[in-house]
Amino acid sequence: MADITGNTRDTGTPRDPDSAPRKSSWRYIGPGIVVAATGVGAGDLVATLIAGSNFGYTLLWAAIIGCLVKISLAEACGRWHLSTGRTLFDGWASLGRWTTWFFAVYTVIWGFVYGAAAMSSSALPLQALFPDVMDLKWWGVACGLVGLVFVWFNKYAVFEKVMTVLVGVMFVVTVYLAIRVTPNLGDAFAGLLPVLPDEKDSVLNTLGLIGGVGGTITLAAYGYWVNAKGWTDTGWMKIMRLDNRVAYATTGIFVVAMLFVGAELLHSANIAIASGDKGLIQLGDILAEEYGTATSKFFLIGFFATSFTSLIGVWHGVSLMFADFVARQRGEKEARADELASGRRERSWAFRAYLLWLTFPPIVLLFQGQPFRLIIIYGVLGAAFMPFLALTLLWLLNSARTPREWRNGALSNTMLAIAGLLFLVLCVKQVWDQPWSEFF
Repeated sequence: MADITGNTRDTGTPRDPDSAPRKSSWRYIGPGIVVAATGVGAGDLVATLIAGSNFGYTLLWAAIIGCLVKISLAEACGRWHLSTGRTLFDGWASLGRWTTWFFAVYTVIWGFVYGAAAMSSSALPLQALFPDVMDLKWWGVACGLVGLVFVWFNKYAVFEKVMTVLVGVMFVVTVYLAIRVTPNLGDAFAGLLPVLPDEKDSVLNTLGLIGGVGGTITLAAYGYWVNAKGWTDTGWMKIMRLDNRVAYATTGIFVVAMLFVGAELLHSANIAIASGDKGLIQLGDILAEEYGTATSKFFLIGFFATSFTSLIGVWHGVSLMFADFVARQRGEKEARADELASGRRERSWAFRAYLLWLTFPPIVLLFQGQPFRLIIIYGVLGAAFMPFLALTLLWLLNSARTPREWRNGALSNTMLAIAGLLFLVLCVKQVWDQPWSEFF
């Protein structure tokens, strides 16, 4: 793929020795795998399954475009970190105090509700695999505590290795299922043509599929993981771009595989499944009936890998972002890329405080149910984050805050503008669909 900035590299100025370009190599791949695994959760797989079950292969093209949009967003995050030596939150803070208030409110409310959702999602396949061991709520508590202990005591390098293993499990399971259902390749290739389903709200459903899979705050965390890997200057730019493309190629494989399963296993038999994580439990039951218990259990293992990678990915990545937010509020002026690369952020009190916030308060929600008004606010803030990310990246990467050589070119501006418009439409729809009459 061509350089997404559209700019030339030779400025005629001498490079710092530490910024000498590194040769792209597969052995460096890592942060991309982490962001792909964290961004694709169980809910994303269900959304793709439902798209396949409702429309067959018709929206395959939309799933692929969604991956291209995410490549542009993650590349922009990584490019900001490497070209400026500053973190994304530091860039946001330079745009005005409103960004700080948005991030603060978002991380507090989002983290509280997401913590419960992530623990519950990881618990579902474990309870299905071991139904007589303990109740779903206690499986959820166990998953949260394991995630807490793992992230608390391990630095990025170990975290990345474990995520890579779990991604391998996800990859094998999803590809196996796609092959097992024997996809109709002729119909699949036809699905690459941009055609909308002939149904009500087909445009919004299509936009939802494009924007949904892998589109969360973890895209913003990508730059933090790039720095935590030790990539801190522009010499790593080519490697970061290769890493990012591998990430979303992997995401694309997950999405296409699950759409195949939805199209062949559910659409052809006119079987409907529930939205949300419980839809995957239903799919496990359907797989058991069609292909036997072994296939169903294999799928549940992949379901757990999908959910647990999202849990520990958020526990690590968003805690890094929160630690950076706190450091910025305290007026620290260190080179932030170097701070992340050194691992000091992972040992900071702010990182660990947010880890505790993601784990213990949400346990209350597992036992008492999620408060109605809080869920509405959570939905609105979550919908607002992606347009916030796309539009602020457009602002930052076209301004003097970014060295001229690394500012956006035409292609990057186009992709970020499309992403911003897409997520803005989805945000308005999400806000509109909330039951506001019951809120007050």
